[in-house]
Amino acid sequence: MIIKKKDGWFRIALRWRGSVVPEVMPRSLLCGLFAIFVYILYLYQVKVSLPILGSIIPNIVLGLLLVFRTNTAYERFWEGRKAWGVLLNTVRNLSRQMLVAIEEIEPSDRQAKIAAVKLLPAFAIALKLHLRSEPINAELEASLSPEQFDSLKLMNHPPLEITFWISRYLQKQSKQGKLDRYQLVDMTQLLHQTIDVAGICERILRTPIPLAYSIHLKQLLMIYCLSLPFQMVSQLEWITPPIVSLISFTLLGIEEIGIQIEDPFGHDANDLPLDRICQTMLQNVEDLVMASELAG
Repeated sequence: MIIKKKDGWFRIALRWRGSVVPEVMPRSLLCGLFAIFVYILYLYQVKVSLPILGSIIPNIVLGLLLVFRTNTAYERFWEGRKAWGVLLNTVRNLSRQMLVAIEEIEPSDRQAKIAAVKLLPAFAIALKLHLRSEPINAELEASLSPEQFDSLKLMNHPPLEITFWISRYLQKQSKQGKLDRYQLVDMTQLLHQTIDVAGICERILRTPIPLAYSIHLKQLLMIYCLSLPFQMVSQLEWITPPIVSLISFTLLGIEEIGIQIEDPFGHDANDLPLDRICQTMLQNVEDLVMASELAG
């Protein structure tokens, strides 16, 4: 979900898609219903007003826990975005170097070079599918030969296999004298960066927030939200349920934001726009191929 500058403040504030309202609203309403139950008991002279409950979980403690939770999740989100930014620049640099530096001696060298360059955006698409635990699909067909496409379906780690094909192509060109060793070293370093990006993304994906921390925060939130009616009912009376719902919505919403962005590689509205980034790589490579043809 991309927020544009032209979007108005109220338009953003009232937006449903991409917000945490659908996930948080049922829990907030549940807290509000509990507050109605407490208020009914209060009307029947049941002693439910217990302001002392406000000291069970100090606001600053819960606030610090929520801030730490959200900041930790955002660090994972931002690290993932930086990694894909590095991948985008690496694909641009490596494809440009391959198109310019590798000599074309035989007529077939041109087709082989373009096929190798197309493997770079194919790597990004394969990495995206790998992070989403999705199988190899038709999205990769345009960038691969039929043999490569069929072979990739059998691999446990398709992005790594694609880097092997690119590395093998570069080594072959160097042995045939179409690429000097200094250029080979530079291109190999760029290829290493693509593998580093895959490692960073896998680390983010496979290192979740510790379960004990998530459980403890949810327990504190539940205790805090359900204790609110007892603290407020004697002063607010019938206004207690909507106020409790509003406060619960605020706190539960902050927690839900952290949950949604801690794994930034999926299809949710708040995840990274990996489809758009991969499409940008495809377009950039196509532009470079066309430019090299015009220059040649």
